[in-house]
Amino acid sequence: MVGWLTSVRSRLISRLSSRGLYTCSPSLSLVESLLLKDQIHCRTSNKLGKSLFDNNCSNVNVKLCAYSTSTAAAAAASVNGVDAAFSAIELALDSVVKIFTVSSSPNYFLPWQNKSQRESMGSGFVISGNRILTNAHVVADHTFVLVRKHGSPAKYRAEVQAIGHECDLAILVVESQDFWDRMTFLELGDIPFLQEAVAVVGYPQGGDNISVTKGVVSRVEPTQYVHGAAQLMAIQIDAAINPGNSGGPAIMGNKVAGVAFQNLSGAENIGYIIPVPVIKHFIAGVEESGKYAGFCSLGLSCQPTENVQLRSHFGMLPEMTGVLVSKINPLSDAHRILKKDDIILAFDGVPIANDGTVPFRNRERITFDHLVSMKKSNETASLRVLRGGEEHDFIVTLRPLQPLVPVHQFDKLPSYYIFAGLVFVPLSQPYLHEYGEDWYNNSPRRLCERALRELPKKAGQQLVILSQVLMDDINAGYERLAELQVKKLNGVEVENLKHLCQLVENCSTESLRVDLDDDRVIILNYRSAKVATSKILKRHRIPSVISSDLISEQNNSEIDLACSS
Repeated sequence: MVGWLTSVRSRLISRLSSRGLYTCSPSLSLVESLLLKDQIHCRTSNKLGKSLFDNNCSNVNVKLCAYSTSTAAAAAASVNGVDAAFSAIELALDSVVKIFTVSSSPNYFLPWQNKSQRESMGSGFVISGNRILTNAHVVADHTFVLVRKHGSPAKYRAEVQAIGHECDLAILVVESQDFWDRMTFLELGDIPFLQEAVAVVGYPQGGDNISVTKGVVSRVEPTQYVHGAAQLMAIQIDAAINPGNSGGPAIMGNKVAGVAFQNLSGAENIGYIIPVPVIKHFIAGVEESGKYAGFCSLGLSCQPTENVQLRSHFGMLPEMTGVLVSKINPLSDAHRILKKDDIILAFDGVPIANDGTVPFRNRERITFDHLVSMKKSNETASLRVLRGGEEHDFIVTLRPLQPLVPVHQFDKLPSYYIFAGLVFVPLSQPYLHEYGEDWYNNSPRRLCERALRELPKKAGQQLVILSQVLMDDINAGYERLAELQVKKLNGVEVENLKHLCQLVENCSTESLRVDLDDDRVIILNYRSAKVATSKILKRHRIPSVISSDLISEQNNSEIDLACSS
């Protein structure tokens, strides 16, 4: 092979030099790599040999010059992509596993029962500590999980050790020692640069064996994680990521560059992988606290200050850059320090641009939210703030913040409470999702707007709604009041579902008054309503008047008594 390559190279240089075409000095290593890559093609079809050594080769100079200058990077990426694919196969054989999940999701319209179970498949890979890393959505709402390693017909029972739905990551453990025989763990690398080649390994649909697809990095920026609806850093690649690939590693060299987790619907070959910083943050939180710790938030809604008049109005000097504080979460530490219309100039000493971005690597930029999300829970950060024309330095404590209306509620049953056939539940986005794929337009508009925009005023607050009315003589005429928020009960503002339950069970008046949204009112005879409750439950085959998470030792006996009256 070497002799053949040397001969071809000599003939090529001689031919080009004799015609005065060897003037742009194309890289010999590049020529060699091309000839090596295509030597089989040359020997079988002779097309390359003919094009290079034909007497009419006046265009060779143009082609080689163009290749050596404008497309050298693309050629290198192509060669690197092939190398990455071969390297990924070697690493993957003893590391990447196929995951079989049986899951059952709750029915939020009928919160006392689950939907039919379903089976799904995904991918995962072994990391240090005899653990398997995969996507959270691969094992969400799981009831049974099995894993199978490459080349083995046996499936092994796996348990979910930790799961983070915001970052779409989960850790599985397998007790069987037979499973770990000859398995090797993959090391986590770093964030790849643009145009670097990666190989995605997993078990996508269309077959049962392991699959490797290669591509290059197209973009690195915060992206909406579909499963957990969080805005975290993600890497866009042009490798195909299909159902079943989820949880598999994206390998660069001999290390993991990310975890495949989603693609762009309606587009071809636009996939996304979770980068190593997000993975390490998740794993570190699990190792430190024994469970998923979450990602921190400042609890702010900020507006860019790109308009000159806006900057002038708030006293920003020409050299100043930053973002305008529009809204502050009352539960955040920033609420006691910052004020509306403050200008945040810098975060931990890093200047924030007028569009809300900060420097990232070589001539790249990323939103400053990424710096916030990479902080550990209860870690502090310094803020440089412009207020009333004067600069101030503040220290804030960062922690994960929960929205007033939960975005997701995987791996647990929904809460509910039934009294006189009135089904009360806390509002959540999964509840709204029961209205179908177009839930934003099909769900009650008022509830939808509150779910997306309202902030909590105190810890533990929930928006309690009257989900439906199970018809009975006791509630006749109230059936059209479903899907309204519960404001007060006997004149007391309802804080959450547990508080509503306590107010009902401890009622000492003859009548029970429920004030709903839109100034609607429900009046019930308390004693008659308690008697009717048990009959309604029996008629609808509902096992309990209250969800298990709301039952406490203090009121358990009272509720059982009410159901059996």
